[in-house]
Amino acid sequence: MSSDNTTLEDDQLSLAPEPQESEKTDTGTRRWKVLIVDDDHEIHSVTKLALDDFIFDDAGIEFLSAYSSREARELLQSEHHNIALILLDVVMETDDAGLQLAQYIREQLNN
Repeated sequence: MSSDNTTLEDDQLSLAPEPQESEKTDTGTRRWKVLIVDDDHEIHSVTKLALDDFIFDDAGIEFLSAYSSREARELLQSEHHNIALILLDVVMETDDAGLQLAQYIREQLNN
């Protein structure tokens, strides 16, 4: 896909070209909260490394980390209205810990 202004159908994805270093916006204090829920510490590190410079709608990312579904529930009880995205591992302390957490988010937090 070229970076020129091409008209796209509604169902096509259009990606903006990567900004040059001089074009990057100052995100100030506004940041998207992304919760990483995984029992593998390396997943947290790699995810943060990959998304650290990501900017959407002039805001960067603030990472929150939980290493178990219990820890994620505790974070969600206080922060769930402010979290934009949850990256959730399904298999953690049990084979369905992530699925149970997703069910909790839907049914108990109504999200």
